[in-house]
Amino acid sequence: MNILITGGAGYIGSELVNFFIDKHQVTVVDNLMYDRGSLLRYAGHPNFKFVRGDVRDLNLFSSLMSSADVVIPLAALVGFPLCDRAPRDAVEINLDVNRWLAENKSPNQLVIYPCTNSGYGTSEDGSVRTEESPLNPVSLYGKTKVDAETIFRNTENCTTFRLATVCGPSSRMRSDLLVNNFVLRALKDRVLVLYECEFMRNYVHVWDVCRAFKFVVDNWESCKNETFNVGNDAMNMNKLQLAQKIGNHLPLEIIRAEFTKDPDVRDYIVSSQKFYDLGYECKYDLDVSIQQLINAYSIIDSPWYANY
Repeated sequence: MNILITGGAGYIGSELVNFFIDKHQVTVVDNLMYDRGSLLRYAGHPNFKFVRGDVRDLNLFSSLMSSADVVIPLAALVGFPLCDRAPRDAVEINLDVNRWLAENKSPNQLVIYPCTNSGYGTSEDGSVRTEESPLNPVSLYGKTKVDAETIFRNTENCTTFRLATVCGPSSRMRSDLLVNNFVLRALKDRVLVLYECEFMRNYVHVWDVCRAFKFVVDNWESCKNETFNVGNDAMNMNKLQLAQKIGNHLPLEIIRAEFTKDPDVRDYIVSSQKFYDLGYECKYDLDVSIQQLINAYSIIDSPWYANY
């Protein structure tokens, strides 16, 4: 099977390749706007091919798609700060290219599209968010991702994910993601200043996200044309609980301060039970994630890696 991953040099993609490469042909297209070394470990593998390019080059994208059995479109401007700073690029990459993919893929090509569960916004009544819950994205990032998800949900042979906040080490590290960032700040400053302490979030290890993509490819008939929340439900917790968990691993002072707000408002409990019912289960818990991050930051000299 030939698998095409756009944005495959990024935080998720650079790890995802490893979950397919031994049994499938994997092609990655990426413009390398961040880390040029994240894919070097695959350079000698006979099943790996890298193409440097921009997914907005539709001639290039079309030529790569012609031989793909599965397309995993990870290429995106991720996070509200980056999208707000480059709104035109955000719309073109996060939405327009995915619309083109949906309209131009062949009927038998499989697409697995990762959206974000930040599209749920806030849960005013405190109810658990399932795949049937209404979406209410606040930021441009959330809106472009949700709009692309809607397009794929109306396209045959497409499965969509709503990812929890991803955490854990990666070949293309990100230390701006919440768990990753809290661990870094605990290591460097030994203090966390928290706002919106009670806001609920959920998390998932980057390798469990990769395992989710592989699970869908391996169980396509059960997963096709479905939308799944993908998170570790045991990691549904608020910011204060997250900080306290990190404090079990590192010396840490926690200061509660409500002087600012998150522009990309998120406050919800999310259930991934629909995905679990098919047989998928998360393997990496929060304690494992924290310890791996501590190890990773002991290796990296300049650990600030962000989508800025």
